[in-house]
Amino acid sequence: MKRRDFIKNTAVASSVSLLPAQIWGSSQEKMLRTAHIGVGGMGAEDLKSISSHERVKVVALCDVDSNNLNAALQMHPEARGFADYRLMFSEMADEIDAVVVSTPDHSHAPASMLAMQLNKPVYCQKPLAHHVSEVRAMKKLAEEKNLITQMGIQVHSFYDYKLATLLIRSGIIGKVSTVHAWSPKNWGYDGPPPTGSDPIPANLDWNLWLGTSARRPYKDQVYHPMNWRKLVDFGCGTLGDMGVHIFDTPYNALELDVPFTVKNRCRKPNGFGYPEENTVTYEFPATPYTTETLKWIWYDGKGAPPAHKDLRLPNKEKLPLQGAMFIGETGRLLLPHFMELPRHIVDGEYVEIDVSPFVSSGEIGEPVRDYALEGNKHYHQFVDACLGTDTCSAPFSYSARLTETILLGVIAGRFPNKKLHWDSERAIFRESKANEFLSGDYREF
Repeated sequence: MKRRDFIKNTAVASSVSLLPAQIWGSSQEKMLRTAHIGVGGMGAEDLKSISSHERVKVVALCDVDSNNLNAALQMHPEARGFADYRLMFSEMADEIDAVVVSTPDHSHAPASMLAMQLNKPVYCQKPLAHHVSEVRAMKKLAEEKNLITQMGIQVHSFYDYKLATLLIRSGIIGKVSTVHAWSPKNWGYDGPPPTGSDPIPANLDWNLWLGTSARRPYKDQVYHPMNWRKLVDFGCGTLGDMGVHIFDTPYNALELDVPFTVKNRCRKPNGFGYPEENTVTYEFPATPYTTETLKWIWYDGKGAPPAHKDLRLPNKEKLPLQGAMFIGETGRLLLPHFMELPRHIVDGEYVEIDVSPFVSSGEIGEPVRDYALEGNKHYHQFVDACLGTDTCSAPFSYSARLTETILLGVIAGRFPNKKLHWDSERAIFRESKANEFLSGDYREF
């Protein structure tokens, strides 16, 4: 089954509109009943943070790995456990108020689309989906059904990132012409595909783990539980992992839409793993906070970023391990990733940042250096939005555009050193061969 057919079918399968959360969430006694799909790794962290809200009741847990599921059920013994989210929805749809999706990337869209088809608000981990067609379908369905949604980019709600956004929009460095962003992490694989097969562990339902992706033999330590991020059929590489976090603040601060060109300098595609080193260059149309066009350069892999005059720090300091640098008309703003304040640089020297105007206006408080305090904000914002007392700052209407931008860079890795031209209105590349990677096939499972 084509992914586009699956998306089309799920988008029209239900004609019942969701009542706004403010209607059913107005009672102070109302508890939000949550279902969690994927409860190992990051899913365990998502479960912990969502359930820390005093008005959350976890009613359903789902994971294809029984070890993950049993650990989560020990924490929430009143919840029902499932291996297959489709069975969970068929048996418990009326008992679920909101859904948290924390699976590998290739299962984000199938699980989220089914939840939204059933009129459930969705918190989905980043990146929003594995394919551009899925991202657009998720955004469309969420808007058609007036659903509360949030993508799991927790730092979006952290103090440092909100401050950087306010500073850029205040014009502290003038209009921005270039953004450099980097991570030396390596969620790529330059080796050959594995051969043969290994026995499937008793705790893993391999068919359900593969989900809509093509059937293949199980190989120990190649796919589950972690290495799927490196592989083109399941993850989105370093760009789809750390890139979403590090792109988020500059993307949001500058009010960017999707780019009109993208080029990835990397090794030739091998059809199995993502390149271990990438340099992705985007060109974006102007916004009120940028020059006529904005150039954005992403670096990942060992040694990232390379030496560049735009990245020199005062006093010959070393760059943060991960971060972003805004290049403006009157200076630069460095935003480390993460839990470090932004730094203002003018003429090669640091300039003290005065946050008092933002504090007095109520836009931001005093600096926060407590991860435990900051960590749950993004999750609780989603819960409060479902209960009718807040709004989400990273809904699918925003995070779909951000993820589409990321995925265009991932696709460009299939065409090394070739500039691709993106037509956002028509959702196609000028280069027809690149359009083959905007979607794919869904396996019946």
